[in-house]
Amino acid sequence: MSPARSPGSSRLATYFHVHLVSDSTGETLNAMAKAVIARFDGVIPIEHIYALVRSPKQMERVLEEIAGAPGVVLHTLVDRELREQLEEGCRRLQTPQIGALDPLVGALSGYLGTNISTRVGAQHALDHGYFNRIGALDFAIAHDDGQGTVEQLEHADVVLCGVSRTSKTPTCIYLANRGIRAANVPLVPGQEDGERLTALKNPLVVGLTVSPDRLVQIRRNRLEGLNASRASDYVDHDAVREETVKARRAFERRGWPTIDVTRRSVEETAAAIINLLSERRSRRQDASTVKPGALM
Repeated sequence: MSPARSPGSSRLATYFHVHLVSDSTGETLNAMAKAVIARFDGVIPIEHIYALVRSPKQMERVLEEIAGAPGVVLHTLVDRELREQLEEGCRRLQTPQIGALDPLVGALSGYLGTNISTRVGAQHALDHGYFNRIGALDFAIAHDDGQGTVEQLEHADVVLCGVSRTSKTPTCIYLANRGIRAANVPLVPGQEDGERLTALKNPLVVGLTVSPDRLVQIRRNRLEGLNASRASDYVDHDAVREETVKARRAFERRGWPTIDVTRRSVEETAAAIINLLSERRSRRQDASTVKPGALM
């Protein structure tokens, strides 16, 4: 471990090596590592990712890398022989190693009273769920930025509506990765006010809002990235404030649930939308179980 100045802080930050070893794509392990490391202030990981490690020879190369940059080893290995090879190698190097999923898998196995599968990459099987996610991604791309008729939008699970630069597209893509068919329609002054979405019966329409100051900042950064720093209503504070106020009023008038994305990440916005969809599904199930005359 080595100390350094933490970005944006006067405190010293600690750099350390973290080795992520997976016999699959490594996505699960990478997400878990980021979530855990984020709980510690003043530490900056130097990540070494080893995906699709499925042979002893590959594991030998991994151990050589670990020996050259000692640190913490996290793994999600399923194959027993590869696990033993990694564990023995880490003991020899006096390097801590952690099976990231072991506590969860062990607890769930005990509860269910069933054996643990040793199939590598089981979560990435080409099953119905996989093809459902691919279909949802195709849908999100085909119905991005206001594309699609009302009839086509009826096939969505959720339609996001909001002014420009409220993270509609990335949120739709994130939801698609969860198998949720999401479309988005931007509110454009003088062109699109979202009125056509009031005719939708199947999808949940969600309004995304943001503070004017934050929106101006995002839009200016966008223009600078495009080398188009011209002044216009797009970044004028008064115009942007009026635009956001009209959007909020439109959402309230139509009874759409709204989410303020000012301080939310895409993941947090998506989680809030998933909660809204779950609540809506529960209400519909409750309504369908009420027998005729039960409330009379």
